[in-house]
Parts: sequence; structure tokens; C-alpha cells
Amino acid sequence: MAIQKLIQGQRFALLGCALLGMTAVGCQTTLGGQTLPSAYYLQDDVQYFPQGPEFRLSHQVEALEAYKLRQQGLQQSDSPDQPPAPAPGPVE
Repeated sequence: MAIQKLIQGQRFALLGCALLGMTAVGCQTTLGGQTLPSAYYLQDDVQYFPQGPEFRLSHQVEALEAYKLRQQGLQQSDSPDQPPAPAPGPVE
């Protein structure tokens, strides 16, 4: 009776290891610090991401320059020698 339970336990362990091995095939793995691709990486879709602008903060710089112009326009309107400067247009 005890031998049959032992054999049955070994069968379940073997079946569990086989299921684990089958589900792990084809996945991306990490081995020794290297990220290795799946076995199907040659059939994957090629994704292309076009290169963006070299300077990524161009919109922020434009907004800061427009802000500085607005501040200078407000400061210039306080002086009596010069007429007030027109307000700058919207920042795109």
C-alpha cells in the first residue's frame, strides 16, 4: 500500500515537471544576466519607431521664452518712456 502511494506521488511529480517544462518553452528567459529571446523571435512582427527630435524639451523652451516675453512686456508697460508691448500670440 505504501509503495503504491510512493509510485503515485512520483507520477504526479513527474507529470507536474512535464507540464512546467512544456509551458516554459518559447518564453523569454533570463540566464546568467542575459535576456534571451523566445524560440519564435524570427516570426515576430518588426516594429519601427522613427527617431524623434534630438532635443526633447523644445516645447518647454518655447513656452519659457513666451513667458519671458510676456513678463518683459508687463515690465515695459510700467516705464513711461515706451508704449506697452503687444501681447504675444498663442504658443503652438
